Amino acid sequence: MSAPHAPRPPKVTEREARQVAEAAREQDWRKPSFAKELFLGRFRLDLIHPHPMPPAEDAARGEAFLAKLRAFCENGIDGARIEREARIPDETIHGLKELGALGMKIDRKYGGLGLTQVYYNKALALAGSASPAVGALLSAHQSIGVPQPLKLFGTQEQKDAFLPRLARTDISAFLLTEPDVGSDPARLATTAVPDGDDAYVLDGVKLWTTNGVVADLLVVMARVPRTETGRGGITAFVVEADSPGVTVEHRNAFMGLRGLENGVTRFHQVRVPAANRIGPEGAGLKIALTTLNTGRLSLPAMCVGAGKWCLKIAREWSAAREQWGKPVARHEAVGGKISFIAATTFALEAVLDLSSQMADEDRNDIRIEAALAKLYGSEMAWLMADELVQIRGGRGFETADSLAARGERAVPAEQILRDLRINRIFEGSTEIMHLLIAREAVDAHLKVAGDLIDPDKTLSDKAKAGAQATGFYARWLPRLVTGPGQLPRSFGEFHPAGHPDLSGHLRYVERTSRKLARSTFYAMSRWQGRLETKQGFLGRIVDIGAELFAMSAACVRAELLRTTEDHGREAYQLADVFCRQSRIRTEELLGRLWTNTDDLDRTVVEGVLTGTYGWLEEGIVDPSGEGPWIADATPGPAKGDNVHRPVR
Repeated sequence: MSAPHAPRPPKVTEREARQVAEAAREQDWRKPSFAKELFLGRFRLDLIHPHPMPPAEDAARGEAFLAKLRAFCENGIDGARIEREARIPDETIHGLKELGALGMKIDRKYGGLGLTQVYYNKALALAGSASPAVGALLSAHQSIGVPQPLKLFGTQEQKDAFLPRLARTDISAFLLTEPDVGSDPARLATTAVPDGDDAYVLDGVKLWTTNGVVADLLVVMARVPRTETGRGGITAFVVEADSPGVTVEHRNAFMGLRGLENGVTRFHQVRVPAANRIGPEGAGLKIALTTLNTGRLSLPAMCVGAGKWCLKIAREWSAAREQWGKPVARHEAVGGKISFIAATTFALEAVLDLSSQMADEDRNDIRIEAALAKLYGSEMAWLMADELVQIRGGRGFETADSLAARGERAVPAEQILRDLRINRIFEGSTEIMHLLIAREAVDAHLKVAGDLIDPDKTLSDKAKAGAQATGFYARWLPRLVTGPGQLPRSFGEFHPAGHPDLSGHLRYVERTSRKLARSTFYAMSRWQGRLETKQGFLGRIVDIGAELFAMSAACVRAELLRTTEDHGREAYQLADVFCRQSRIRTEELLGRLWTNTDDLDRTVVEGVLTGTYGWLEEGIVDPSGEGPWIADATPGPAKGDNVHRPVR
């Protein structure tokens, strides 16, 4: 039986789209969460301090692999060539395979290296510093590609069949996005129609398929129709990339990450064995979101690597370049930028290592921590790269090839700025991450009072919810009035003799956590069901939480280094500076919770959309080409050549 053509993206209301997203998220909190508690006004330092540490055996294996990877990065990866040719050479990919880099996160019993999340992230930071495109290839393959969903949700037969291949030879890709479907999966149009009892037939088009151009195995999200015997819904499948009907129609080109093997993939009457379905029908989005809970940590890993490189270049250049009789680093205008890069790099590494170690220990629910790490890392890394370009001046805007051609060191500062820009969009844009984190941050409130603002609930339901909410808030609100942050000697272990005082910063975090929780409660009381539309407010709430988390992680890391390594004093200095910078940003965000232009912005937006300000666009020429805003993705056979590039 042949499957019918898939329909266009289904029309869904905003409420229906939210219901799909809500059904996909993890509903329960079975483990403690430092960040969740932080948003509730409870500073649970005991969940992150003393800083968790990896077992000695895991650390030894991780360090041994990092040494091999460093040698390969120095001798086997030509980042300039990848940038020039806009592709990763086959010999580079073969070298990564021989090194075992495709199997860093795959268990050793399947031929992988079985690295911890901590060392996997260190490896990504190292590889990404040699070439961000290589880092993206490795991350897309293991963080969100086929291995991770199989590890979490695959059957033993699927693991036995696919993981050995993925550990050594096969590259994987994750296919969710479509030309007209981004962060709103309720409109997913690719279909998987049952074909008898043992197969599905896929039809549809997927966009921005990172690794899709070179992938051997794909994890594909497709909509299964509901039947009398099956629940249907968005479902995950493992698909062989060389299956009949799979066509890579286009290799996409971007402003940065020019070696990224990213394309448009079409499925036309592609038969997939039912044995390749991951989990039950309808579980695809939950699988995707759960995979991303730790998969998102790969992106801030490369942001940390970028920060370290920015610091190195800023230090070397600012010491060598002189203006007005002294190195530019000695001028306060430049020195402030260098201090920001150094302090922020320290904090980002603290956030990453803490979140990663918590992921390895599996004692805490880190869905919020991982999301905050991705959000904060991508935003701050971009700022650091921008500051590096400014420090370099005209040379920061000049390409590495041009610098080399006229006899200067080939420093790709402008490239790192271009390469990092996508991180604010990858794996959930900053705007979507704000909403995702905000939803988790107010989960406790919605559990006890959600029925009060749900228009579909009956008066009886609302009465029950009111009684439940009264009891919860009677216990919770009084605890937001006072806390350890008001006691001068709290967190005294973070003020060792001869070191900067970090205890005051932790007291600030505790006080501000309670203030943040009070602000959230006030907003819910004021706007109730309309709170979800106040995206500016919610974004600031999340950004404040991110700063508090980063300050906490920085202080805990500084204390760890003081007690275990030789850089304790310097770590305390960096943590102190970072916290002082972060507190300034936090105070600004707190002020903007209630003093902002959100309402005026909405008025202006309405005017822009209705043409009220059309006169403001006069006096220019639009260099854009012709064509639709969104490409046609009508299902059917491919109309062009297959640009899939098997690695030979």
